[in-house]
Amino acid sequence: MLLHLSVWPDVEAYLKESRGVVIPIGSTEQHGPNGMIGTDAICAEAVAQRVGDAAGAMVGPTLPVGMAVHHMAFAGTMTLRPSTFLALVTDCVHSLAHHGFRQFFFVNGHGGNIAPLRAAFSEIHWERARAGQPELTFAIANWWENEAVGRLSRELFGAAEGSHATPSEVSVTWSLYPHAASSVKPSPAVAPGGGFHGPADYRRRFPDGRIGSDPSLASAEHGERLLKAAVGSIAEQYRQFVACA
Repeated sequence: MLLHLSVWPDVEAYLKESRGVVIPIGSTEQHGPNGMIGTDAICAEAVAQRVGDAAGAMVGPTLPVGMAVHHMAFAGTMTLRPSTFLALVTDCVHSLAHHGFRQFFFVNGHGGNIAPLRAAFSEIHWERARAGQPELTFAIANWWENEAVGRLSRELFGAAEGSHATPSEVSVTWSLYPHAASSVKPSPAVAPGGGFHGPADYRRRFPDGRIGSDPSLASAEHGERLLKAAVGSIAEQYRQFVACA
């Protein structure tokens, strides 16, 4: 059930049965020469909507721009300031909590969002405790970070999975948008790995945007398998989350 495609009586009726909501959150940032700039938001949204179908959960609208300052040396990237990110998440949560939602399950598509999401949760806990409001519960499910997806990505891509512009995430987007499939063969095939500092240093170290990956291994067929694995695992995580909260 998609919140933004619902009418308000539908939401009111849902809240009589459940107080849980799934919120997809991603990023709008470069994903190398093969991956779409919206990859992180696309993956989070696809997984979240299918988790909602599988678990009978309300799914909020996707928050598509996240913490991506380290990608700002690449054209098309958009980022929020940390203060803006915290304000966005806290205002969305407070709005939904006002109507009666109590369990917030974020399906995340971007590693850079993890720390600020946790900071936002702490901010919300403090604000509500200070105001004497009912406590909320939170969880983050990084769609790629579960046993089923990890096992499949190792089987399909091995060490060429890397950590950014990965063949796994590119495959998922191609399964959803087949017209976006790219025949570009990056050079070197597997990008260098390692760390970085700010956006200029990132561009120097990883000039085409990839880190440790070979997205030319991606395919729509692989993406369908990865999406199915992610949804199966995360739907169960959601069920356990709402049962225990």
